[in-house]
Amino acid sequence: MGVWRGTTAGELGTATPPFVAAWSPRLDPAAVLAIVLLPSAAILAPRLRAARVAPVAFAAASFAAALALGLAVGAMRSGSDGWAHVFELGPGGSFEAANEYLPGIPTLRWGVANYLDRFAETVPSQPVNVAGHPPGPLLLLRALGIDGAGGLATLCIVAAAACAPLTYLLARAAEAGPEGTARTAALLVVLAPIVLLDGVTSFDAVYAAMGAGAAVLLLQRRGWLIGLGALGFALATLFSWALLGIGAAVGLLRWRRDGWRSALAVATACGVAVLVGNAVLAVGWGYDPIGTLRATEGVYRHSLARVRPYWFWVLGSPVAWGAMLGLPVIAATVRGALRGSAVAVAIVAVVAIAALAGFTKAETERIWLIFVPLACVAAAEALPDRRLRGVLVALALQTLVVQALFDTVW
Repeated sequence: MGVWRGTTAGELGTATPPFVAAWSPRLDPAAVLAIVLLPSAAILAPRLRAARVAPVAFAAASFAAALALGLAVGAMRSGSDGWAHVFELGPGGSFEAANEYLPGIPTLRWGVANYLDRFAETVPSQPVNVAGHPPGPLLLLRALGIDGAGGLATLCIVAAAACAPLTYLLARAAEAGPEGTARTAALLVVLAPIVLLDGVTSFDAVYAAMGAGAAVLLLQRRGWLIGLGALGFALATLFSWALLGIGAAVGLLRWRRDGWRSALAVATACGVAVLVGNAVLAVGWGYDPIGTLRATEGVYRHSLARVRPYWFWVLGSPVAWGAMLGLPVIAATVRGALRGSAVAVAIVAVVAIAALAGFTKAETERIWLIFVPLACVAAAEALPDRRLRGVLVALALQTLVVQALFDTVW
């Protein structure tokens, strides 16, 4: 019904609700690489759970596997051009490129100080993705010297691959189970359709890596590591408002795992770090965080979101995210929440709150990439070892089918 109303009546704000994709079967000769690599990786990956594979070796292998598979899937439709196509401006580029980050770079021509001082005022004139976030993304591109599609794509690809070892560390920090559970979580990220299809070519992969890294530190037992995590969390929130949800998830997890005092202490550390960080930018460079938030909300309320009805997307957004996460993965996550798993309860609660808030309607296959590492940790807890290979094969096949038949934009 949702697809019919979206394609026929145009009432829901996307062509194929609850997803953002277009029916467009296409394969490049390079697709043979992904067709061979993904099922092979799914079959062989469980071997990395063996005790003889050292933790450092496993982390490195998960990164390498995620990188190779991401590049292979990204090349399925257009060859190597597919890696950076979404960021390419001009003739032959993507229609989405005008909404991405590169068109906002000229705003920095007068320097960082002026950019921060005038950021809130310039939000309405910026591309959608720049206007929808705090000033961090363009500052990072400037610091890295990135001003073209190739460089931006490289950053996103590396960040997406880094989510696998970061999820491994996250599972260990969350004390989600034995070593095998942590490795399963990382392998789920390696093969997750949402990462392979939308992460490799989306800046949201950078946010996902930042959120996972901050969560790893915030879940530690040592005070100085938690403090470092609070600083990392504060920095991450200067890149994406949505990363505040990671702080909420960590707080819920610590409450369930360690009690309310621990959760309150971590929440206080994060809150102070965020306030101090924004205060420093305000005093030192004139940055107006409240004005920025108001301007961003104004842009969002007058964007395509205004034609996306709440009644549909309050369920459509989590459904799209869960389906592209992988049906076996979301099923295991929900099962874990019903069993009272601290990680599963935390991520399910935060996703539910995000959906009910209605600030993100559609595009959650991309925007909610930040929740994927925690979801895979939760799923790994509830997933029996004997089913891992079958689940990974199912994820690989889903990725191949979707990429071959649909243009997912990112």
